[in-house]
Amino acid sequence: MNRPKPRRARRLRNAALIGAAVAGLVAANGPVVTAVAEEVYTDFQRSRPDYMAEHGSWETIELPEEYRGQAVHAALLHTGDVLLIAGSGNDAEDFGAGTFRTILWNPVSGEAEEIPTPEDLFCSGHAYLPNGNLLVAGGTRDYEVLADDITHAAGVLTVKNERLDETVTLPAGTRFTARGNTYLSAEEVTVPPAHLMPDGSSMAGEQEVWIEAEAEGDEPVVVGGQQFQVEEFGPEERATLYGQGDTITLDKQNYRGLDASYEYDVAGERYVETDRLTESRWYPTLVGMPDGGVLAVSGLDEFGQVVDGDNEVYDPATRSWSDRPELERYFPTYPALFRLADGRLFYSGSNTGYGPAEEGRQPGIWDLADNSWQDVDGLRDPEFNETSTSFLLAPAQDQRVGIVGGGGVGDSEESTARFDVVDLTEPEPRYEPAATDYPSPARYLNAVTLPDDTTLLTGGSVGYRGNSQSDLHLTTVYDPHSGHLHEAAPNEVGRNYHATALLLPDGRVMTMGSDPLFSDEENTIPGRFETRIEIYSPPYLYAGDRPAVTDAPEEISRGSSFAVDVEGADVAEARLLRPSAVTHQTDPEQRSVALDVAAASCPEDASGHTAADGGAHCPDGCCGSGTVELTVPEEEGLTPSGWYMLVVLDSNGVPSPARWVHVA
Repeated sequence: MNRPKPRRARRLRNAALIGAAVAGLVAANGPVVTAVAEEVYTDFQRSRPDYMAEHGSWETIELPEEYRGQAVHAALLHTGDVLLIAGSGNDAEDFGAGTFRTILWNPVSGEAEEIPTPEDLFCSGHAYLPNGNLLVAGGTRDYEVLADDITHAAGVLTVKNERLDETVTLPAGTRFTARGNTYLSAEEVTVPPAHLMPDGSSMAGEQEVWIEAEAEGDEPVVVGGQQFQVEEFGPEERATLYGQGDTITLDKQNYRGLDASYEYDVAGERYVETDRLTESRWYPTLVGMPDGGVLAVSGLDEFGQVVDGDNEVYDPATRSWSDRPELERYFPTYPALFRLADGRLFYSGSNTGYGPAEEGRQPGIWDLADNSWQDVDGLRDPEFNETSTSFLLAPAQDQRVGIVGGGGVGDSEESTARFDVVDLTEPEPRYEPAATDYPSPARYLNAVTLPDDTTLLTGGSVGYRGNSQSDLHLTTVYDPHSGHLHEAAPNEVGRNYHATALLLPDGRVMTMGSDPLFSDEENTIPGRFETRIEIYSPPYLYAGDRPAVTDAPEEISRGSSFAVDVEGADVAEARLLRPSAVTHQTDPEQRSVALDVAAASCPEDASGHTAADGGAHCPDGCCGSGTVELTVPEEEGLTPSGWYMLVVLDSNGVPSPARWVHVA
């Protein structure tokens, strides 16, 4: 592992020196340097202690060149390391070369190492397992092909087998014919036999396969039902095994999903292969279930089509996936799903990427017990839910979700400043406008919940993938108790598509990634993936001494109480913060759970008094140190099993550095 070399802004000594420099530059060079001089002065102002105490501050870091990667996926592990998964990183050349990357980085020590990545996990889904390992499933089977680059008609062929007692396997390169044109299959396909129906009729077995026309041009295009024959078969065989194709076209071909599935072993620092997904998935969402399993929904299948409501569940005990037809429900890709206290799931309406504008967009509450659904209405600008961000407001006991920004379906340049909140404890919950909308229309915002219950909203762009240099150098902090947004120090690095952000154990926020299409205002110069890391230090890090948890049990249980030793301040509140596993503004893991706090015992202070004396010596706690008793909520839906960051806060809302605990 190697230490990164932080790039720090040069600090000038005082305002007088800045003012003299600005005046000298302008006098010598006129307006040409005015903007540069103003930028230097702004940097100086933002470095002042009073500014940082109110707005926080940013620091930009570059990893050593060999460890700079595309942080498409980011997950905080209970070791304190951050796992940055790129896979092929939206680079078709790397995909073709089989270059798939994962970087493990420690933000405290600066150490980094590359983790061997077995398949292209680019645009996969992920969720934590109860033991703390990270389940990573799905990814990229093949890259998209734009219509201008397509010369041969291609599409999905459904191969039908009417033979009752015979499974048929056709090799890759099988030649199919229709209307005098020939098409070749891209891969081997195994078609199950037909089966008898209760009324005595038979239903053909079927399996899909990708085919491509042998000849170029429009002639082989098929739109509407068309039967295809296997060229090498005679008339009798063709009658019982044939293809059916509806759309063999020259249209754009989407990314194709992968059926990969791995557990990232945190202790062993390696990927461990599991059984494959039952459906290939690109842009899926993974979310935990009450029994410790993981539900996978949506994504593009192996042919680039949105998975049509076929969902599946992972069993950590057997490391296998099982199809769950009783949980059929359609979502556009990367739907934002949140576990509720009662075990149901809430779909906020946020999503990213693919799916028709008229299907699967309705927010609602999904009950996995009976597959029932309750619509949640009231959301403003519902046509702008793509690339919006949504998050569970702190504490999780309030069962409120916010949704901010978003854009039109596909590559629309339109976006919204909408900020709506829904209270899911209501019998018929409805979205309502927050106290104020976001300061700008925005897509690709990242939301990070902080230990003091506020949520940091940072980055994003007005246009699609930052087009026309529309990145927002804008960061705000949302207070869920007052309902107001507060200005924070602006991010210096623009963040749009493929940007990620997460809370670190020391209370800072790490932001990474960004994948603009262009790097100029005219949209003529190709953009480059942003590999710099930027770390935000919130105002509470400039508020003086922080409390510290000096001792706590590593294992705690829901519904139970446990004692922790604290130094440095009285304890007013305590939180369990689940670490993030985020991609494409989608983070089903992130949540902050409030713990009940009670003083258990207080040591004597220097004068021999304790809080138990009832005097004025320790009116708010244990004279700055002592033991407090914390209680975890009983509901599994509030505090799913796994690792959490335990944080205590003093009466001024200043949080301690986190201590890792495991909840079962």
